[in-house]
Amino acid sequence: MTISNHHFSDAEKRGLYRAIYERRDVRSQFLPDPIAPEVLSRLLKAAHHAPSVGFMQPWDFIVIESREVRAAILAMFEQENHKAAERFEGDRKERYQGLKLQGILESPLNLCITCDRSRGGPHVLGRNSIVDTDLFSTCLAVQNLWLAARAEGIGVGWVSILDQDQLSTALKLPEHVYPLAYLCMGYVSEFLDQPELETKGWRSRLSLDELVHHDGWGSSLAESPLLTFLQEHE
Repeated sequence: MTISNHHFSDAEKRGLYRAIYERRDVRSQFLPDPIAPEVLSRLLKAAHHAPSVGFMQPWDFIVIESREVRAAILAMFEQENHKAAERFEGDRKERYQGLKLQGILESPLNLCITCDRSRGGPHVLGRNSIVDTDLFSTCLAVQNLWLAARAEGIGVGWVSILDQDQLSTALKLPEHVYPLAYLCMGYVSEFLDQPELETKGWRSRLSLDELVHHDGWGSSLAESPLLTFLQEHE
């Protein structure tokens, strides 16, 4: 069997997988230290090198440092978070209300990654059948930035409990631009060993061997060596 020689060195692979496994959604551990321009530039370049369908590159990046702007975003969050809490009852509601779900003011920097839904014109290569590939592509830019940030020792927290119309107004976005990800960013006191929601007992990580199907939905890998390996190395 011929093995490609395009793979990374063992040290490089360890670094990549470490960033993947140790990436966290940070809310509580932010330090006030600023992110240097050269570091932020590297993170934005990493995001900008994400793959995109039809090479449309639909993302833009809004760097938000103003305390006034962030205070307005925080007020939006608190309004939406109150609504979200009302969806739960009893112990679940109490546990939800005890979670810290944003670091808007604690982090030294906020970043909104947007998706320009008109970029590339009306006919983008590869977008004919699945219109939302622009949104999917922008999510890849978010992930690129998140992994690069972990490698730099910078925490990132995605604030999803926001009304998108209100956020668009606050950030003066054009009608065709969607605020896909509102991120809090900064150096942290620590990266937790496990995702915070897992540590707090909100959800547990699903078992991978139960999520892998063979040739179609619901078909088990059966005696496949892959299944055995997944079960032994969970």
